[in-house]
Amino acid sequence: MTRASNTITSRIENLRGMEPAERLAAIARAAGLNEADVAALGEPPTLPMTIANGMIENVIGKFELPLAVASNFTVNGRDYLVPMAVEEPSVVAAASYMARIARGCGGFVTSSSAPVMRAQIQVLGIGDPQAARHRLLSVAPELIEMANRRDTVLIELGGGCKDIEVHVFDSSPVGPMVVMHLLVDVRDAMGANTVNSMAEAIAPHVAEVTGGHVRLRILSNLADKRLVRARVSLTPEALNTSALAGADVIEGMLEACALALIDPYRAATHNKGIMNGIDPVVVATGNDWRAIEAGAHAYASRSGRYSSLTHWEKAADGQLHGTLEMPMALGLVGGATRTHPAAQAALRLLGVVSAQELAEVTVAVGLAQNMAALRALATEGIQKGHMALHARNIAILAGAQGEKIETVAKALAASGNVSVDKARELLDGI
Repeated sequence: MTRASNTITSRIENLRGMEPAERLAAIARAAGLNEADVAALGEPPTLPMTIANGMIENVIGKFELPLAVASNFTVNGRDYLVPMAVEEPSVVAAASYMARIARGCGGFVTSSSAPVMRAQIQVLGIGDPQAARHRLLSVAPELIEMANRRDTVLIELGGGCKDIEVHVFDSSPVGPMVVMHLLVDVRDAMGANTVNSMAEAIAPHVAEVTGGHVRLRILSNLADKRLVRARVSLTPEALNTSALAGADVIEGMLEACALALIDPYRAATHNKGIMNGIDPVVVATGNDWRAIEAGAHAYASRSGRYSSLTHWEKAADGQLHGTLEMPMALGLVGGATRTHPAAQAALRLLGVVSAQELAEVTVAVGLAQNMAALRALATEGIQKGHMALHARNIAILAGAQGEKIETVAKALAASGNVSVDKARELLDGI
């Protein structure tokens, strides 16, 4: 995949005020998309039934989600228009608005480790698990070489199995066990099929070396060797509101984050807000959002207590610094990223050239979403902005159609009573 032009800007005036067709045309011009991409991102049928039937089993149809674009993102000095597939109001608007604030302060800065995934090989029926661990480590070069014979193309690309780890569990409900991990650099793939194939290929030799029998041979979705980091620095002035000084907003955000750091009940909702930004990008690009969710929440529990994935701190100069570090196993090759036409078009819209770049932009969106939630909690509360954007859904539920949807939605938001009953009352008065 080639990188889109560096002249792309993620700042498009009045994007939210446009009609969908006009918005798509503006996005296409900004991103340099061709007619096929515009068609894939626009009106259905984007996914032909023949392709859908080949992707999963027992296909009877297709299920659509709204596909939107978050604007204003600057990551590592480069602008991105970010595709997001999500059903919840306010997510895209919040991400775009926070990206606009961050843009004025230099944008988001990201980094990542190598795209290393783990495959686990579980060995049971061993009387000497510690000695078995040493036997496996002593033949590590042989095991690595055997694993790499399964994917010569990956080796040519600079990836492949790089090392092994061996973990011993002296007791379990089924007795002692040894679990060997293959550590595989999967390059631009998510990596599940690659690491699973390697684990299955070497499992017989692992059993022979240990003297036990192998049961599980499968990847782990706790991709803690494949970490992605994003950070943002914000001046107090950037966080000023009509009612509060930025310095007060910062204090409120710090206090809100503090509860998520110590209380798992708050941390669950706090981290869900982060995933509100991440999952839509993962879905839009045809990646496995369940794997990302599993890895994120497992990583949030790595200390033995579930906690916040983000940290917010105030520097000596009064600036607010936000950071997010988490596993991010995304791919550009294989799976739906290669078969779904809209996923391919979304990746071209985003303009990333590697799985690591995709992961870094995605984590920046997660940090922006968390920033939006904390800022709302520190100011007017989470419901005011959310319900104003939810008003269109309520208007539709009340029976509004066409231009009346927007008319009723605006009146609902202005009334402060975003309910179906109020929407029906307003609709009757039109």
